[in-house]
Amino acid sequence: MKKTIITVVGKDTVGIIAKVCTYLAENGINILDISQTIVQGYFNMMMIVDTNSCNKQFGDVADELKALGEQIGVIIKCQKEEIFDSMHRI
Repeated sequence: MKKTIITVVGKDTVGIIAKVCTYLAENGINILDISQTIVQGYFNMMMIVDTNSCNKQFGDVADELKALGEQIGVIIKCQKEEIFDSMHRI
């Protein structure tokens, strides 16, 4: 399984989750775990997704999600799980 960590941060507006999840579903990316919170009007979401069934390269998905984030007014970042784990290892 190829796992990716996706983070979404920005001012809360209607439809952020719907638009991100629609992109993922349209590209065969399965959500394994999701956590989201809103603190004083700021939206924060972290997702762990499985990209095994996605036909696109990781860089293309990351670029497209970044562009989607710009369209909806949030910052979307993607990291491969192994890189994320390496960066946060004690």
